[in-house]
Amino acid sequence: MQQEIHHHTFDNGLTLVAEHMPHVRSAAFNFLVPAGCAFDPPDHLGLAEVLTTMLTRGAGSRDSRQLSTALDNLGLDRDESVGVTHIRLWGATLARNLPSALEIYADILRQPHLPPEELEAAQALALQELHGLEDEPKQKALVALRRQHFPDPLGRDRRGTVEGIESLTPDIIRQHYQRCFQPHGTILSVAGSITWKPLLDLVGRLFGDWQGEPPPPWRIGPQPPNRLHIEKDTHQTQIALAYPAVPVTHPQYYDALGMVNVLSGGMSARLFTEVREKHGLCYAIWATYQTFKDRAAVIAYAGTTNDRAQQTLDRTLAELRRLADGIEEDEVARVQAGLKSTLIMSEESTSARAGSIASDWYYLGRVRSLDEIQKAIEALTPGSILDYVRTHPLRDFTLVTLGPKPLKA
Repeated sequence: MQQEIHHHTFDNGLTLVAEHMPHVRSAAFNFLVPAGCAFDPPDHLGLAEVLTTMLTRGAGSRDSRQLSTALDNLGLDRDESVGVTHIRLWGATLARNLPSALEIYADILRQPHLPPEELEAAQALALQELHGLEDEPKQKALVALRRQHFPDPLGRDRRGTVEGIESLTPDIIRQHYQRCFQPHGTILSVAGSITWKPLLDLVGRLFGDWQGEPPPPWRIGPQPPNRLHIEKDTHQTQIALAYPAVPVTHPQYYDALGMVNVLSGGMSARLFTEVREKHGLCYAIWATYQTFKDRAAVIAYAGTTNDRAQQTLDRTLAELRRLADGIEEDEVARVQAGLKSTLIMSEESTSARAGSIASDWYYLGRVRSLDEIQKAIEALTPGSILDYVRTHPLRDFTLVTLGPKPLKA
């Protein structure tokens, strides 16, 4: 089935990307605003998280309660989240309610009240989540891993710091909003039962006169130390490691993705079968892939008991290195089946498609067709993945451990 994808960049720098999905009756939209935690001032880490909470505490002519009621009356499934590079506002509803939803979100993005009396409650929520990390050792180790592997501000965690959150004032919130919430670089993606021309006219009416200057780009800081142990008196040890990979813009991106899925693409993947099942060394183990525009990483995690922690690390590193010895045909077939399944399921979800086309536009400046992605998956071979592994071996890896004592790498 031929995809129907449209895009338009307005004079103010906002880009609208849309996909018509004739087999559905719903529509999803996705705003990517370049205002993620990388834009937080160093003295106010956590600012993007608090600002995002306050965005929906009243906007335009509606106070906080009226705004929530209006969105609920549309049957809108919605969420707001903070990433490193973007603040994301997402919603999905029946297609006939899409215009009304976008009109409300025009107020949220352009005329939020950011009421000073709501700041204390927003700070309390942010601090609760930050303190909650102490009860989640796995997440604490992974947060530390990203901070040690990627230079600032790319390694930041959206939760910020206690000092940063407590330092916020209504004026700081308002000034940061005015600096970062601008049309230039903002992406609005829509997927579902839509008609392009009416949608384009609607978005032009709601956002075409939105003005502002883009915030200054962040500066990449020095590379942090690549070893860290977080001492904690626990019965388990958390092991997190990362090493460089090619980003999504690279010609070998799909081979890198294939490699990660050989390692961790299900219960028959190498890390699970070799480290957990055959050797019984850990209760959880996996690997994943994280990308920015100009860099990426393979991130791996294992949770184990203290007495087996060193063996778990040694065995995990051995499996990463063993990739260079060869990739089997049946492993690639399994990876292809998993990636195709994910592709098919995303094809049936308006929310997934809205997210995918926004991501494609940000990273690639275009939208990949489903046929293009499927052909790239089908082109994976043991040889192509092995070539990637041998030209991008395990190197410069970052290791973070959390437990009673450090491990030897």
